[in-house]
Amino acid sequence: MGIMDALGKLFGWNKRKAEVLCVGLDNSGKSTIVNQLKPDKAQLDNIVPTIGFKVEQFTASGVTFTVFDMAGQSRYRVVWERYYKTVKGIIFVVDSSERLRMATAKDELERLLTHKDVVDRHIPLLIFANKMDVHDSISAIECSEELGLSEIKTKPWNIFASNALTGEGLSDGIEWLSDALQQTM
Repeated sequence: MGIMDALGKLFGWNKRKAEVLCVGLDNSGKSTIVNQLKPDKAQLDNIVPTIGFKVEQFTASGVTFTVFDMAGQSRYRVVWERYYKTVKGIIFVVDSSERLRMATAKDELERLLTHKDVVDRHIPLLIFANKMDVHDSISAIECSEELGLSEIKTKPWNIFASNALTGEGLSDGIEWLSDALQQTM
């Protein structure tokens, strides 16, 4: 480490910044997760379904995240690809209590990973198996199997069980994503 790097670290000049895309099917908990990750004073009491997208910002593990919280309704999913070129990481949220929609989530994840602006880039992929508190939800391991995550060989990925309402599992996931992003920055 050079003297400028040491000074930058000491005085906070070289803060890391990353644009991240948060996607998943509608009602998977994307906006609630992003809300939980913001500082307490910036959190909203009432979360409504996202129409189009929202941009939020928070800092965790030495990285300032700008998160594009994208709507998950089928008519809005085509908008996701407009952000693929510039993002440094992807958060994919699945509702672990909706086994019937897991195939649709898998299709959308495959469409994302094979898009021309994503396929050849080393973009970390964080998957939240959300709504673990709901009766009949499946485990993160089962979500991983349903989504075919073991087939992803060209990108660092990890899956975390989460509960967006309580924040359980979110900090572990964001810490992993921060570490993965810092290796690519």
